[in-house]
Amino acid sequence: MPPAVSLQNVHKNYNKVPVVNDLSFSIQSGEMFGLLGPNGAGKSTTIRMLTTLTQPSQGKIEIEGYDVVRQPLAVKQNIGVVLQQTSVDIDLTVWENMELHGRLHHISNPERKQRINQWLDYVELSERRDSLVKTLSGGMKRRLQIARALLHQPKILFLDEPTVGLDPQTRRRIWEIIRDLNRQGMTMLLTTHYMDEVEYLCDRIGIMDSGKLIELGTLQEFKSRHGEGLVMKQVEERFEYKFFPTLADANAYLDSLPDKTGMMVRPSNLEDIFVEMTGRQLD
Repeated sequence: MPPAVSLQNVHKNYNKVPVVNDLSFSIQSGEMFGLLGPNGAGKSTTIRMLTTLTQPSQGKIEIEGYDVVRQPLAVKQNIGVVLQQTSVDIDLTVWENMELHGRLHHISNPERKQRINQWLDYVELSERRDSLVKTLSGGMKRRLQIARALLHQPKILFLDEPTVGLDPQTRRRIWEIIRDLNRQGMTMLLTTHYMDEVEYLCDRIGIMDSGKLIELGTLQEFKSRHGEGLVMKQVEERFEYKFFPTLADANAYLDSLPDKTGMMVRPSNLEDIFVEMTGRQLD
């Protein structure tokens, strides 16, 4: 089966400056893929190319077998997009936002009405259908954006920072919606600044830095490559990290030291590996 998303040797230059540099990866149908990178890594530009908002300078991108440059309309019919910015009209009601989106996608009644009811019920906004969007909480607006993105029944959902600025309880609710959609077979690409979000949701992870893909795999594969055990040492106001293949190896190393002041052992996590790879925190 061909991949749902395919990037082959993709470049994007602005004023002759490379922002995305020879990027290649694929996402399989039904996969939950996380794309990470520090600010300026090229993630947003990659998302813009994948969603037909900007064209690659070089290389090939296909969505469900459609070329993003030559067949943008077919690509748009197969994708849903949830941006971190509020992209629904705050002066319209919840229902009116959904109705407008349905009409733009030429979904005729009574199917349009049925789908609107279905997705508002799914994201638990049926009781707010007649409320102006400006009266909704941040979490409700994000759930509305998800419902709107699903209205035309896309095969792939792009989630760009879907829980930024939300309280922990609301973030968890969004996580459960995302996981449930993925269990139903929805292919997804997620960008986020929250490492716990990636660890909880994603099947595979790609790490970008300076426009290039520098690491690709599952979290367990990352730990196997870099080390599952970590020795931390406090040096003044910062910590130094040393990776070991296993937690037992890390403990054995610490036990062998005559002076253990300011040191501790713990399992490695995605954030440790990210900093090791890029030299920077995600935010």
